[in-house]
Amino acid sequence: MTNARTRIIAATAATFLLAAAGYRIHSPRVMSDSANALLKSLTADQKAMAVFQFNDEERLNFHFIPKERKGLPLKKMTHDQRPLAMALLASGLSQQGFIKATSIMSLEEILKVQEKNTPPGRRDPENYLFSIFGTPSETGTWGFRVEGHHLSLNFTIVNNKVASTPQFYGTNPHEVREGPRAGLRVLAREEDLGRELLLSLNAEQKKAAVVSEEALKDIITMADRKAALKGAPNGLHTAKLNAKQKQLLQNLLEEYANNVPEQVAAVRLEQIKKAANETYFAWTGTAEKGKGHYYRISAPTFLVEYDNTQNNANHVHSVWRDYKGDFGYDLLGNHYTASH
Repeated sequence: MTNARTRIIAATAATFLLAAAGYRIHSPRVMSDSANALLKSLTADQKAMAVFQFNDEERLNFHFIPKERKGLPLKKMTHDQRPLAMALLASGLSQQGFIKATSIMSLEEILKVQEKNTPPGRRDPENYLFSIFGTPSETGTWGFRVEGHHLSLNFTIVNNKVASTPQFYGTNPHEVREGPRAGLRVLAREEDLGRELLLSLNAEQKKAAVVSEEALKDIITMADRKAALKGAPNGLHTAKLNAKQKQLLQNLLEEYANNVPEQVAAVRLEQIKKAANETYFAWTGTAEKGKGHYYRISAPTFLVEYDNTQNNANHVHSVWRDYKGDFGYDLLGNHYTASH
């Protein structure tokens, strides 16, 4: 088979998988098909980097800082393999989630220009790694991860169900302030919707919601394998919100929930619905634009955190965590109980 024909087949497959991820289809099938298409294209050496046993400790080893990682980076894939890798990424995300992820990758080029003396390879939009855990199957137990600087997307598939957390998005710069992309804010709605909710509160509500005048320096959960607030104050209870404010909170939560495909987002939206009367909103720092701030939304089953304090409040960390569902723990527990 000629190289040209190989490229055409790979490009066609990738285009199909990217398009399929945007429609209302069965996510576990799209994910497993995408993963197997990528695996089929890899050499033995590449598979040695990309593939792990499902129970390998590496599956729980997520992070979002620029560091050495295990997995197969885009820069070590061929021209034909990269679209298949991006199709796998797209299979785990909605259109908005995919745009955010790829835009975050592209910010590395901006950092490379800004940090004139940065070490070689430190800022590289192709230094995002793909890892597959177990054997991809629509009805099996397996997972995959796409990770690099300011991006950690973790998926676990168990018997036709998908767990999609921890899910971390970050940006540096949060707002591009010079050059041809000036004005770009990849995570603009996460900031704007959070501030809109805060500004809607009356004095009594703000007294409960603003738990500290000094902004937290980062998200509390960081890259902990088990999410916990570690005694942080709750903030404002949803029972204290009026109807308009509850809708603002719903809009903010939906921005995070809808980063994944419709079938997967439905699980998050159901969590939000069930926790409607048990949710807290907390803020630290100021409401002034361009100044350091942090907020979180905590419920019995999930936690959302957002922080923008570093680099003169132009550097965002945001995350959705499931207390019992991170890395598919709840799905695996149910699966093993049913099997037993």
